[in-house]
Amino acid sequence: MELSYLSEQAIHKFVTEALKEDVGDGDHSSLAAIPASSKSKAQLLIKDDGIIAGISLAEKIFNQFDNTLNVKTLISDGESVKKGDIGLTVEGSARSILTCERLVLNCMQRMSGIATYTYEMMALIKGTKAKLLDTRKTTPNFRLAEKWAVAIGGGTNHRFGLYDMVMLKDNHIDFAGGIEKAIKATRQYLAETGRNLRIEVETRNLQEVEEVVNVGGVDIIMLDNMIPSVMKDAIKIIDGKYQTEASGGITERNIREVAECEVDFISVGALTHSVKSMDISLKAV
Repeated sequence: MELSYLSEQAIHKFVTEALKEDVGDGDHSSLAAIPASSKSKAQLLIKDDGIIAGISLAEKIFNQFDNTLNVKTLISDGESVKKGDIGLTVEGSARSILTCERLVLNCMQRMSGIATYTYEMMALIKGTKAKLLDTRKTTPNFRLAEKWAVAIGGGTNHRFGLYDMVMLKDNHIDFAGGIEKAIKATRQYLAETGRNLRIEVETRNLQEVEEVVNVGGVDIIMLDNMIPSVMKDAIKIIDGKYQTEASGGITERNIREVAECEVDFISVGALTHSVKSMDISLKAV
């Protein structure tokens, strides 16, 4: 899976910061109770059905903290799992296994919940042209893992941050003095700074859709909180000149109807901000 944000450097930095947060100056529970020479083995027990995510990250966490640990992965990211499956085994220093346990589980439980929900939402729009997008509604300092999980579940990552795409939302437009001023100022800024960034503009009604089409110079038009009948009218106005993204209030109950409006993208913030984590545990063997 080729994802630009998943460089080895970025993953290493994420793991370093996460370990620093959790371990601090030492895992004193393990240091106190477990002899330094103690060796052990543990297995990752899956306790829910769903789509597994974070296996690769778990392996990196164990190996970054202690490269003498022997990690054997039994399931790959993106595979369907059921209660009772074993995801991986880890063998070596008992202290190291215990110190990494919570970080591995926190990442995998959250990522697997996201991948599972993404997979379920993707199934609901199968056969349409719409691609399922995530958003920036992520947990601070955990975006890398959450967007990675969306991709594992079959979804498409939207912009990673504020820096890799221009999205003119309602507040940008209102603060700028309207759609035309916002678009023209953006195009001038990109020209002056030499940045080649895609431009997306949020619209809230058909009048705003018409205004964006008339001004032009954008790549994507967001159709925000529009009912399907209005969305279909918006698609007719746009007439294939720009890509379209449906956003706002989209759930498993209405996503199929939205997809059938022939939008190119559907963004769902709930993929990362409202999922139930998968139940996973690490058990000594």
